[in-house]
Amino acid sequence: MFRHIIGAALLLALPASAVAQAPVQVTLAVDTARPGAPISRYIYGHFAEHLGRGIYEGIWVGEDSTIPNIRGYRSDVVNALKKIHVPVVRWPGGCFADLYDWRDGIGPRAQRPTRINVHWGGVTDDNRFGTHEFMDFAELIGADAYVSGNVGSLSPYAMNQWVEYITSDEQASLAQERRRNGRDKPWTLKFFGIGNETWGCGGNMRPEYAADINARYSTFVNAPKAMGMVKVASGSTGNTTWDHKAFTEAMMKFGGKMDALSFHYYAMPTGRARGPATGFSEEKWADELELALRMESLIAETKQVMDKYDPQKKVALYVDEWGSWYDPEPGSTPGFLYQQNTLRDVHVAALTLNIFHRHTDRVKMANIAQMINVLQAIILTDKEKMILTPTYHVFAMYQPFMEAVPYPARVTGPQYSFGGHSMAMVDVSAARGKDGKLYLALLNNDPHRSARVATGLTGRARGLILTGPAMDSHNSFDRPDAVKPMPFAAGNGGTLTMDLPSKALVVVAVE
Repeated sequence: MFRHIIGAALLLALPASAVAQAPVQVTLAVDTARPGAPISRYIYGHFAEHLGRGIYEGIWVGEDSTIPNIRGYRSDVVNALKKIHVPVVRWPGGCFADLYDWRDGIGPRAQRPTRINVHWGGVTDDNRFGTHEFMDFAELIGADAYVSGNVGSLSPYAMNQWVEYITSDEQASLAQERRRNGRDKPWTLKFFGIGNETWGCGGNMRPEYAADINARYSTFVNAPKAMGMVKVASGSTGNTTWDHKAFTEAMMKFGGKMDALSFHYYAMPTGRARGPATGFSEEKWADELELALRMESLIAETKQVMDKYDPQKKVALYVDEWGSWYDPEPGSTPGFLYQQNTLRDVHVAALTLNIFHRHTDRVKMANIAQMINVLQAIILTDKEKMILTPTYHVFAMYQPFMEAVPYPARVTGPQYSFGGHSMAMVDVSAARGKDGKLYLALLNNDPHRSARVATGLTGRARGLILTGPAMDSHNSFDRPDAVKPMPFAAGNGGTLTMDLPSKALVVVAVE
């Protein structure tokens, strides 16, 4: 019979105090009578910018590389991304998009111009990875393409030409040029961003001016109607002194036609040191988790403004940049934003995804920043080596939540508090999967105490647990599997109770 079974190897890896200490009592209530809007699979989207080693080495190594590849794309990366069914990838930026001329990235690679990446390190980019390479990459991994257009330094005509080049099946010049460059059939362009961070690196625009820009560009940038391309307006952020309520209101009021409004937020301290990705204190653990939880109030505030002008919820909210942001790893190029990824980032990811699950009436896409080798990456590479980060494993564990129907879930129990920070000890998400099973994601935010969760449900729970012996437990190229999911099971068929170790994520199906 199953009763709070955790793999023996995991128990050996945990400190004695985490195993021996009496668990804290927590109660979970799931209201299956109040289903929410389905969880869009696009909530598990990704972002890949021309930044550091995110594109070059991370995704693209070229056909002649000694690193195993599929037409120039790293085989190990492609296979890893396919396993988590990446639904959408946003490219080429980010701030990089605001100076990007799409014509630099088409035609024979040897003839493409070399430009300076002024935003990220001042390094050169020879444009080996352009429109064809990105669109083919998205097809290869089975993801939809989300292209971020340049409204900061290029015209509406230039953006319209780019979309026509990608999507036209006519005999007009741009489609013929694409065919000469090696692609006969048009690609499907599911999403097009009308600019990026127009409040900052995308033009330092006032809210009203940015709204006018969106209305202007969205008028002229069109794909074939049957393609159903979603136009995404560049929205506000929770990380600057900008009043994101005023920005959102201007976009909703004056922004013209839009299908979705973007929003950016990083769990990153402002006005104080970010700190290292590893070797941090409990103060930094608690601070980062509290910053991640701020996403809840920011989304609620944004939704309130959107509801005022769009009560029928026709315009979706896309959180197309989110994640943790620490100091770059020592010895790395500062402008490359390369950082390690630890058990703390498991909590940032799980807390954030759980928040998205609670706001599925508006939040229809989210894109973690970034896919590989940059910020809260799901994959890290070092030349021919590759590791899956703890955040990758969160995305793998959350697969059953794609297109699941969420339920309200309430946890009653103690807080986790440290210094001036305080939050619920256990965070939860509950949903009915497409297979008909009830899935629970349970996260113990306390780095010291275990929790005994009385669910009020009957049956058995089987799934996976992700934890480690230290707050900064992480995978390295020497120890690539130091943090990975392990089997978890609980219950004997009666009332279901589950024991959560400290700093642990558990995702189970209740049977």
